[in-house]
Amino acid sequence: MPFRSGRTAPLVPEQPAPRGGVLVYAAPAGLGKTTLLAEIRRRAGARGCTVLSARGGDQEQRVAFHVARQLLQPQLAHASDAELRERLGSWYDIVGPALGLRAATAGSPPDPQGLRDGLDWVLTHLAVRRAPLVVVLDDAHWADPESLGWLASFAPRAEDLPMLLVVAYRPDELPDEGAEFTGRRSGQRPHGLAPLTADAVARLVRDRIGAHADDAFCRDFWTVTSGNPFETVELAAKVRDRGLDPTADGAHELRDLAAALKGSGLITRLERLGSATVRLAWACAVLGTEISPSLAGALAGLGDEAVADCAARLRDARVLAEATVPDAPLEFVHPLIASTVYRAIPDAVRVAFHGQAAWCVVDAGLGPAAAARHLLETHPEGDPWVVAQLRAAARENLRAGAPDAARRHLARALREPPAADERAAVLFELGSASLLTEPATTVNHLRAALEEPIADPVLRQNIVYRLSQVLAHSDRLVEASELLESESRRSTDARSKLRIQAERFMWDALRSDEPESPARSRRLAALADRLAGRDLTERYIIGLRAWDATLRAEPAAVALRHAERALAGGLSWADESRGFEVPVLVALIHLYADRPGRAEELFAAGTAEFEKQGWRGAHLSFAYTLLGYIRFRRGRLVEAEDFARAGLRLAERVGPGTPALWYATGVMIEVLLARGRTEEAERVAREHDFGAPFSVTVTIPDCETVHAELLLATGRTEEAAAALADIGRRLDPRGKRNPSCCPWQLYLALAEAATSPARALATAQDAVARARQYGAPSAIGQALRVTAEVSEGAERIKLLEESVEWLDQSPAAYELARSLVALGAALRRTERHAEAAEHLYRGLETAQDCGADGLVEEARAELAAAGLRPRALYTADSHSLTAREREAARLTVRGLDPAVVLGIEPTAAARLLSSVYRKLGTDRSGLAHALGDPGAPDGTGTAPGEPDRAD
Repeated sequence: MPFRSGRTAPLVPEQPAPRGGVLVYAAPAGLGKTTLLAEIRRRAGARGCTVLSARGGDQEQRVAFHVARQLLQPQLAHASDAELRERLGSWYDIVGPALGLRAATAGSPPDPQGLRDGLDWVLTHLAVRRAPLVVVLDDAHWADPESLGWLASFAPRAEDLPMLLVVAYRPDELPDEGAEFTGRRSGQRPHGLAPLTADAVARLVRDRIGAHADDAFCRDFWTVTSGNPFETVELAAKVRDRGLDPTADGAHELRDLAAALKGSGLITRLERLGSATVRLAWACAVLGTEISPSLAGALAGLGDEAVADCAARLRDARVLAEATVPDAPLEFVHPLIASTVYRAIPDAVRVAFHGQAAWCVVDAGLGPAAAARHLLETHPEGDPWVVAQLRAAARENLRAGAPDAARRHLARALREPPAADERAAVLFELGSASLLTEPATTVNHLRAALEEPIADPVLRQNIVYRLSQVLAHSDRLVEASELLESESRRSTDARSKLRIQAERFMWDALRSDEPESPARSRRLAALADRLAGRDLTERYIIGLRAWDATLRAEPAAVALRHAERALAGGLSWADESRGFEVPVLVALIHLYADRPGRAEELFAAGTAEFEKQGWRGAHLSFAYTLLGYIRFRRGRLVEAEDFARAGLRLAERVGPGTPALWYATGVMIEVLLARGRTEEAERVAREHDFGAPFSVTVTIPDCETVHAELLLATGRTEEAAAALADIGRRLDPRGKRNPSCCPWQLYLALAEAATSPARALATAQDAVARARQYGAPSAIGQALRVTAEVSEGAERIKLLEESVEWLDQSPAAYELARSLVALGAALRRTERHAEAAEHLYRGLETAQDCGADGLVEEARAELAAAGLRPRALYTADSHSLTAREREAARLTVRGLDPAVVLGIEPTAAARLLSSVYRKLGTDRSGLAHALGDPGAPDGTGTAPGEPDRAD
């Protein structure tokens, strides 16, 4: 960001960046920022630049996107709806309402980060299409928080675009949202503006008044104005209008004239213009910027002719700026004058003016959002019309992606107050508006809503669902469950009771401290088995039954059957009233059951829903993070790292200590450890304070297990063992014992091996038994490898051979590579070099394909120790099936033996199929679906997929 330091600054950077940059001016009122920016606009226009311009307003600070609309609306407002759809593309429904280009549609509103991303896209698109682009924001200290926060976050990108972003503000008044422009983050100071020197004032006086102004007069002129450019220009105009002789004899009148330029002197001067003119000035000050003459007249109680006459007097008095075209909006000469006039309005009159302004704005068809900022300035009087306008404005703002503005309007509506039968609804809307930014406040509002008399059962249910949701997301799962249990007892409607049960089952399923988990599982299974999936509530219960089966290590086929039942009627990821937890869990069921290809299909669809809805904060972070986790489980570690980094970047924008950040950090650490970059994994953990105690009750993948894995990788075995034993004490009694999704036993066995080998072996063998019960080949293979690592002698080799055999039937390429290298190393140590070489070479190539750099080096070292030279590695096509692989897969689906039909050795056929499973992201039971062969047996009855794709 090319800031320069110093007291004065050039109009443009001395050495502009090759493409673009940011130019910031910070100075107190009256030092010429507005004039300077006007000159920048003029010069930019003269040089053929596209100029976007906006100004913050003292009265519009609480109007969401007021500045963004000034900047972008003129570039888009002339387009037809069809043209607008074409130009905005997928951002049409997200950005359109915020910019006032279209009404908000029904459905879940975008989150603030999603809206910022959309505005980023619009401005970037304009910068590229209309280059060079100059964006000018004056009085940034008065910009609305939504627009200022957006521009501040966008600023660093300006250097990479053909655009210049120019911002001016008063340094003592800039809100926190504009911190990017202060240089505190970038370390580069904004330009300061200095008062005019005595010589500069003299030149200006002689230019405005006459060359005959003597030195003494000019020196007194500088003393009276202190070199303030605004006061200097205004005083020069007064001297010229008064016909004052610019000599030492006339200098004594300067102080009195200067006093009339500001404060009480300005107000006295204004009052001399007549009561009608004063009313018009007051009306303009209340309305703010871009003042319609007809609207100002309606507020001041003046007809068109009277408005024109009073406006002319205000222009003559240099209160209003000269009009450039007929019927142009009224505008004050300077914001200082507007502020002075506004503050001079008697308090009671000012409040009344704002109340009347709200009516005038609505009558003019400008809508509730425009009226709401005036209603915020009025006193509560129990007026139903005020409550209705504020609630409507809140809905507009919420749909436009401005929840903070909606919250302000609803808080004011609550103070009006609303009628008794409306109070619960207002509290519910207020709680919903505060959900993203103030979850604790949301809980208070929603609890208060439940204490009000509520005649509408649907409203009560919505309050309960939203309250349970925010409690759960605030790591208060116990309270969420108890709330739903209490509500279930008082509900008399069967379908409502079922919905409540579904919600409770969901939050209980995510608890790691549920006291009656086995009993809940039995109730859930009995209920789900009776349901047909007729509506979303039933499908959610069936999906939770599938997840429970996965946690408890019921056979994977059982979990998959229920998961596909849940998916049969559709599961929306972006239903605001439901949450996205169950659709995510259903997708992950496929991952743990060795169907990562199917899991990716579901995640791709869910991510598209998030992006279409404008949910680009925590929701999209979760989606990218878990896509990275799926790629990690498939052994595509380079792609996994890319997705995990994308999720982590989004999570960092959401904020520290959030579940999204725990998920993203945990997956990032797992991927880095798999790639052999332990030091970097440690650094990521430190940077994000990743360590116990975690602020979320449960995470997927489990953050506590990942933390223990990191402890093991860095040699802190005793700490890891203690942490893992504690996890086991909490999860095991609750039936969460599937090593495919709860791998705490595997890491515990490794941690126990050094001090308690017998206990370590027993722990690992128990994990193998649970994995066999579940039946996913990758889980069995991984558990066998860990058991081998805590075993000795011939048993170790036997376990590793079986591990490779199982992993060859799975899509888990990285786990296969680990077992192959471990088997090769074990065989080398028993002097079986020929067999060792076969497995080490294969493990080396598989690790290379995965991007597991640490494992590649381990395999190379083992080959060197065996006296073997590693073959030159090649990059395989890890996505498309070869013709021979495809044929082997199709033969397998049809129940034929590829070895017999193709005339190859059984081991060669097994390796062909192993490659097929890894590329298609499935095990044998899902092969028909992955190949798109609906006529073949598949076990789940799913629809066919794309034949030659890996995901």
